This record gives sequence, C-alpha cells and structure tokens, in this order.
Amino acid sequence: MDNKAQMHIDYLISIAIFLVSIIFVFSYTAGLFTPFQSNSDEVTLIADRISTNLVEQNMSAADPGTPNLLNGTKVTDFFNISNNDYESTIDYYGLNSSYLRYEFNITLQNITTGNIDYSTGKQLPIQGNIGQTKRIVIVQNENTGYESRSLLSVRVW
Repeated sequence: MDNKAQMHIDYLISIAIFLVSIIFVFSYTAGLFTPFQSNSDEVTLIADRISTNLVEQNMSAADPGTPNLLNGTKVTDFFNISNNDYESTIDYYGLNSSYLRYEFNITLQNITTGNIDYSTGKQLPIQGNIGQTKRIVIVQNENTGYESRSLLSVRVW
C-alpha cells in the first residue's frame, strides 16, 4: 500500500494559493496610494462631458442618423462666442465654482489638410494634468453642402 500523499495535486493547490495571495497583496497596496494620485481622471471626464455636449447638442446638425454631423454655422458661432467671451463659456460648462476653476482649450482640425480651422480657450500649460478627449466629426456647410472630416480636441486642466 502506498502511504505517500498526492504530491502533484498538493503542489498545484499550494502554488494557486500562493499566487492568489500575491495578487491580493499587490491589488491592496495599489489602493493604498490612490489618495496621492493626480486628478487626471477627473479632468478627462470633464473633457469628455464637454465634447459630448458640444457634438451632440450645441453644434449638432440635428440628424439622428449621423450623431457626429456638425452644423458649420453653429461651429463658427460657438468658436466666435467662446473667443469673445471666454468667461461666460467657462461658466456655461460649469468649469468655474467658488472651490475649483478649470480652464479649457478646444481645437477643430481638418483631417485632410491638417490645418487647424478653429481654436478657442487658453494656451496649454507646460506642467500639470491635462484631460483630453478627441472625436472625429463631420462639419457640414449648409450653403454648399460640402462636408469635411475634422478632429475635435477638448483639453481641460
């Protein structure tokens, strides 16, 4: 009669328990340093909220079949208003409060030519956390019907 234990199964179970405990320790210690991390997730969410608001409401061509279709006149109006009255645009998007203030930079770059068609907001800082969201949109000129593919970049810090 064989009095030895099943070595292979005991070894596999012990290795599995060891690996699970190592994974638990690493995941727990990563959570210890979460309060010391930056606010980059927060500003990225804000940038995403602003880009969604711009594309789906403020500059939308109101075509339910094409959600990223922008009205050219509304695009021009938004960038003109934002360049002329930056503070009211900050207030409109909820970036200014008594506790925190965020700045933004929004650009619309033509994909085919590579030129920046529109830009508004402050100049990007050299240091700090910058949240960024990019969306590919189609800008339609109502007069000519011409459509251009563009890249909308929203940066918040």
